[in-house]
Amino acid sequence: MDGPAILASYAALQDVVSRFPKSRRGECIFTARALDVVVGKGKGVYIVRVNRRVDRCEGIGPGGNFEFDWFELYAVSPEGKIIERYQYMP
Repeated sequence: MDGPAILASYAALQDVVSRFPKSRRGECIFTARALDVVVGKGKGVYIVRVNRRVDRCEGIGPGGNFEFDWFELYAVSPEGKIIERYQYMP
């Protein structure tokens, strides 16, 4: 991965984590540990998809109230500035 792709990934990941409820930030499901980042390059921007990975957290199973196909999509500049956010889950 090139440097600007890393900056774009970091910006999107930080934005997602900042939107998690402050009262639940100690739980695995509300940390970066439970997220994957996929990066692609577009015309002058990076497209970043952040996916939730509940399988990375112990104790998440039947009865949990989490979306398994949760994601957020971002357009991010090579300098790491978020240009646009498409939220799949509010």
